[in-house]
Amino acid sequence: MAETRLIQSRYRLLEQIGRGGMGEVWRATDEALGRSVAVKCLKPLGPQHARGDDNFVKVLRERFRREARVAASLQHRGVTVVHDFGESDGVLYLVMELLEGQNLSQLLEQNKQAPLPVADVVDIAEQVADALAYTHRQGIVHRDLKPANIMRLTDGAVKICDFGIARLGADIGFTSRLTGTGIAMGTPHYMSPEQISGSEVDHRSDLYSLGCVLYEIATGVPPFDLDDAWAVLVGHRDTPPVPLREHRAELPAFLERMVLDLLAKTPEGRPGDASELCGRIAAARSGPVLVDPHAHQGAHPHPHAHQGTHPYPNQAPHPIAHVHSATPSRVRPQPAPGHAPHEPRLPDWTRGMTTGHKAAGGTLAAPRPTPYDPTAGLTGEWTSPGMPPPVQLPGAARVERPTPPPELLSVLASRHNAGLSLGRLGRWDEAGEVHRAVAEDRERALGADHPDTLTSRYEVGFTLSRTGRADDALREFARVADGRERTLGPDHADTLAARQETAYVLGRLGRYAEAHQVYAAVLASRERTMGPDHPDTLRCRHNLAFNLGRLGRLDESYRTAQEVADARARLLGATHPDTLVTRYEVAFTLGQLGRWADALHTYREVAAARGAVFGADHADTLAARYEVGICLGRLGRSGEALELYRDLVAARTRVNGPAHPETLRARHGLGVNLGRLARWEEALEESRDVCVLRERVLGADHPDTLVSRREVAVGLGWLGRWADALSAYRQVAEARDRVLGQAHPDALASRNDEAHCLEQLGRHAEAVDLYRRVADLRRRQGSPTG
Repeated sequence: MAETRLIQSRYRLLEQIGRGGMGEVWRATDEALGRSVAVKCLKPLGPQHARGDDNFVKVLRERFRREARVAASLQHRGVTVVHDFGESDGVLYLVMELLEGQNLSQLLEQNKQAPLPVADVVDIAEQVADALAYTHRQGIVHRDLKPANIMRLTDGAVKICDFGIARLGADIGFTSRLTGTGIAMGTPHYMSPEQISGSEVDHRSDLYSLGCVLYEIATGVPPFDLDDAWAVLVGHRDTPPVPLREHRAELPAFLERMVLDLLAKTPEGRPGDASELCGRIAAARSGPVLVDPHAHQGAHPHPHAHQGTHPYPNQAPHPIAHVHSATPSRVRPQPAPGHAPHEPRLPDWTRGMTTGHKAAGGTLAAPRPTPYDPTAGLTGEWTSPGMPPPVQLPGAARVERPTPPPELLSVLASRHNAGLSLGRLGRWDEAGEVHRAVAEDRERALGADHPDTLTSRYEVGFTLSRTGRADDALREFARVADGRERTLGPDHADTLAARQETAYVLGRLGRYAEAHQVYAAVLASRERTMGPDHPDTLRCRHNLAFNLGRLGRLDESYRTAQEVADARARLLGATHPDTLVTRYEVAFTLGQLGRWADALHTYREVAAARGAVFGADHADTLAARYEVGICLGRLGRSGEALELYRDLVAARTRVNGPAHPETLRARHGLGVNLGRLARWEEALEESRDVCVLRERVLGADHPDTLVSRREVAVGLGWLGRWADALSAYRQVAEARDRVLGQAHPDALASRNDEAHCLEQLGRHAEAVDLYRRVADLRRRQGSPTG
């Protein structure tokens, strides 16, 4: 193709940057959005595959389309993002994010085939394992994992590329048709024994291939580095690999053991799944620090944590027919719907937000920061590559510090990464201890306002937020924001990220007016420095819209969310995850405004779009369908809602298991709508089952458990069993008094329920007294001093 060729009047090809068995990859410009992209084109056919070989052409095209469908369904920070797919002048093309960095094969070549530093090997292993855990949960096996298909970006992130021969687990017949063509499926140096023998493969084949990759980057040679392809294949099938430490004695024992386990000849001998592998790596990281004493400092920098606003878990939908609770839960965080088990579920303050470190995958995701540079601070300057110089405030004295040893900085970077790994596993208390210790050591070595010290402080704040210590998190984020403002300036992206995190925690504390002030200030700065349509600006406006709703300014909340949704649709596309997240927020606000028919229409559109993009069983799709059920119930269409919730319970059970909080949420909706249809015996039975399971999984005082216990009381009342209902209502009221305080709206509502029950039992004096107490508490709560 000519360098000036324009595809679909939109993508201008500039230069070829890659070539492989399936196609060519071009650096290109998306002229509609003004951004750089990578365009993968089906490789033009040579004379040996002329028009007469229609079967070959058909299979190649089918495989390419398969790559597009599979890749487009994946939304994870460790997988290449796909923007578009189509056909132009007979050429199939795939538009992807443009990755700046090198694949592992190029890194080894650049390093003259010398192995990579141990810390880099471990970090790459962990990031690839995390990405594989996600893709395997989607039922996708890569089948061609090799160094050339794993990119190490300039910021230290690792991404898996090229799902061209991935297969969907349920699509066995299609895979057989592809493999029957004689086209090579996989690369000999990295193929699993079962792949070589033509047996059925599953996710454990990818684990074997990952073992081959790790073996090579840790030792400099593949596990079976033989003269010809057949000898390599026989080696995979029949020959035990040479232990890694015979090639490189300083490798940690845990790394050698892990890689050899991955290279087991049978799938049963390997780790059960990639999540198990992530756990092993994290456990090793939390032990003795992994440092390669022979590595050249700075040759392969350790990546920092995600610096700036953290990504948050996906939807935590509100309970049916009950108001949102503003009080953050102080119980153990639960897994987010549909995400890795180590991702905790936060309260509904994060409603509608997807997970992921890349902006393409989540509303609050922030760009990854500059990689850690072990030489930073050695000259008294902060010299991390790509980082703007710190702001020297007038009259501020520069503190000269002794030069920290590079080995110390490398150790601190490794410990920092260990803290991140613990966080990814949901071990937030342990992660917080690690980050706190690293922050103190960095402060002693580099100073309190050094960017690396503040990065560790930021992570401390995040772990505090995740463990329910919102007040402590607020103080930590304020400290980070002030330090970054002093050193980087008030409008620096990292300063604004810390300010935005401060606003988030204020919201969790119910301090919405203060949160609004911070969001508004951050938004003004982002608009001034980045422009109104920058992703970070739109992200902040999205959060501002949510906070407006919390302040009761529903019309403003709706208008702001609608404006953000329109802007995201224009810039990213109508079905982009960020667009759909904001449309989800628009639908929620419509519901709060009582416009349930409009909310139903919008939720249905979001659910359909998410189903097309992510799949019917994806957590985001199921969350939107849940909200469709709420709208149907509000509109009096409980029969339709009941059928929807039956399907949703089946899907949640299939995806998450019968006792998962989201499965129980769907069952709660089922019970509520049974009651609305006056099927009270069935409704009571369902509510009791859900209440028992929620108490076991979430705890007796968890808000969801109390919502279920109240639903039990409602059912008992409708069946005329008022004495039993009174006991249940009192349990709920006492728990809410204890957890939320007597004056909390939910606690007051429970006392009103109790008073109503007393009335039904003929205990009118007690009922009147309780009503008066509730009214008095409400008056005091609404007074200036109350």
